[in-house]
Amino acid sequence: MSALTALFIGGNGTISSAVSALAVERGVDLTLLNRGTDSTRPPIEGARHIAGDADNLPALGDYDVVVNWRSFLSSAVEKDVAYFTGKTAQYVYISSASAYQKPVARLPITESTPLRNDFWQYSRDKIASEDVLVAAYRSAGFPATIVRPSHTYDRTAIVLEGGWTQLDRLRRGEPVVVHGDGTSLWTLTHNTDFARAFVGLLGNPRTIGEAYTITSDELLTWDAIASLYASALGTTAEIVHVASETIARSIPEWGPGLLGDKAHSVIFDNAKIKALVPDYTAVVPFWKGARETVEWYLAEPSRQTVDAGLNATLDALIAAARS
Repeated sequence: MSALTALFIGGNGTISSAVSALAVERGVDLTLLNRGTDSTRPPIEGARHIAGDADNLPALGDYDVVVNWRSFLSSAVEKDVAYFTGKTAQYVYISSASAYQKPVARLPITESTPLRNDFWQYSRDKIASEDVLVAAYRSAGFPATIVRPSHTYDRTAIVLEGGWTQLDRLRRGEPVVVHGDGTSLWTLTHNTDFARAFVGLLGNPRTIGEAYTITSDELLTWDAIASLYASALGTTAEIVHVASETIARSIPEWGPGLLGDKAHSVIFDNAKIKALVPDYTAVVPFWKGARETVEWYLAEPSRQTVDAGLNATLDALIAAARS
């Protein structure tokens, strides 16, 4: 039997780098189309590389599977449908679990939970892109598979808003800001765990026309997340709670992701992906992931970028909350 051929548009990002490495390890004949190599991650050994732009695809051959990791607008999906019709047996679209209804009306979240997000344009664009694929499948049998990751990270990705600036505050014994009252539940998935589930979807005809959520089953409060980073840094976390709406007013770039996703408790039901990929179990708990991230940042001082302006804003939020 010949190897499964796959084209990844992207393939060296936070999530896709782990998927690419595992796909090659499992014998997939993988081609990566991207604009260059991400300097924070090594090149994917064993994969073929093509330089190109997802928005202006070069001439490509036929592939058993095409995965677009770099598609955010419905107009781009429309171009992909036109381009890849007849060229692939499976087109996998990377959507987002943030597309699920916010506020969440019922937990756990399943693939049948309504898609609606009035807070975040990113999520609405993902929903519109899914609509294009569903219509193409229903009208012409376009072989679409939709995957909805939630918050997936690797060693380079700090999951607290503010990134290293917040971790630096922890390291220096300064208080950090956590939205709400810190008790909302969140799910974090290590990219290597996500990869095991995702690779199990590739080339499987049962996935056509279907959507799948892929997350871990670990539930953490945001206070616990901050505390696990502090523990990895060898300290304890001093946490100051600030309402999400207040943070959004002071730091507008955080607003959509907070109000449209992180401020809400999310519990995901992974039964559908586990039924299709029976050996999928997330095995990297966040306490290990937090240590991995901290070690990576501490290993190279150039990675430890502190935003002075953000620090001043956080100090102001903390002072106002305490007063």
